[in-house]
Amino acid sequence: MSDTRIGFGLYGAGLVAPFHAKALQASSKAKLVAVAGRSPDKVGKLTAEFGCRGYASLEEMLADPAVQVVNILTPNDLHFDAVIACAKAGRHVLVEKPPAVTLRETDAMAQACREAGVKLGVVLQCRVRQPIQAMKAAIAQGRFGRIYHADAFMKWYRAEDYYLMNPWRSSRRAGAGVTVQHAFHYIDLLQYLVGPVQRVTARMSNLAHPRVELEDTLLALVDYANGAQGVVEASTALWPGTDLRIEINGENGTAIMVGEHMEVWKFKEERPEDEGIRQLGDASQATGATGPAALGFQDHQVVIDDMVDAIREGRDPCIPVESVRPTLEWALAMYLSAKEGTAVTLPLVDEDAVW
Repeated sequence: MSDTRIGFGLYGAGLVAPFHAKALQASSKAKLVAVAGRSPDKVGKLTAEFGCRGYASLEEMLADPAVQVVNILTPNDLHFDAVIACAKAGRHVLVEKPPAVTLRETDAMAQACREAGVKLGVVLQCRVRQPIQAMKAAIAQGRFGRIYHADAFMKWYRAEDYYLMNPWRSSRRAGAGVTVQHAFHYIDLLQYLVGPVQRVTARMSNLAHPRVELEDTLLALVDYANGAQGVVEASTALWPGTDLRIEINGENGTAIMVGEHMEVWKFKEERPEDEGIRQLGDASQATGATGPAALGFQDHQVVIDDMVDAIREGRDPCIPVESVRPTLEWALAMYLSAKEGTAVTLPLVDEDAVW
């Protein structure tokens, strides 16, 4: 029997690469063909563990015809050049979040992939969690009625050595900092569920990492275009780290996800399926609260398998880059708000003012 799985290559061999590799290993639709990266030791470790080819550069890997999709896992400020190179080579792309560090780069990436006729998806795998999909469906069905509040609480812990292991992890311009590196997933969930955002007021501080010149804590107030309000609390300073919470409160119902488990699902008008929805997710599954390796790969596999289906069906991937642009704009607006000490109304008029 011939192997009909689509070949994937990983560009970047750092912390997140093993999760992508395990997801590809578990998939019946995709297979890991190759890994490319700047560190021969890290590439060699992955190729030995997962039985794939290793390359010293993206260009070398793009010359391998078996690589049909490239997962971009580099530091955030290097995403743009890598995506453009993949588009020129006619390869489909899954890029880790954030897609880029500026809106201009994000737009240019999207255009390049459209013109090349290749798919461009973003790895914001928390969107595919079952509790989030249940919330999304309930909002579409109007079960909450008017939404009053949409909040994210991420009270994590990262030791100082996490920020010092690579120079980019302590550089805001490179896309580090709790807002765009860690909380981006959960800011995105609020945007995905309740956005667009109309106005933000943010405060950023460094509570526990004095040798690192970026924020480890974010506090923000949010006004959504639909009239809802919200709070974003995110930190990597709060030992030992507790699971994230996504909360949606409306006039007719409340839903709360903790980690990847549906903690609360209550509506004034109950439906037969509600008891099953309350059981969604695994409360024991680690989701990154206590360390960068404390998470599973199953959500990554959903995103990867969907990319295969998107290629075969000629449709967009489940998390197209255009749907993530508003999340990046919101994150940049929070940086600008914290910098200027005032509320910022979206759309962002001058993103250069952020820096």
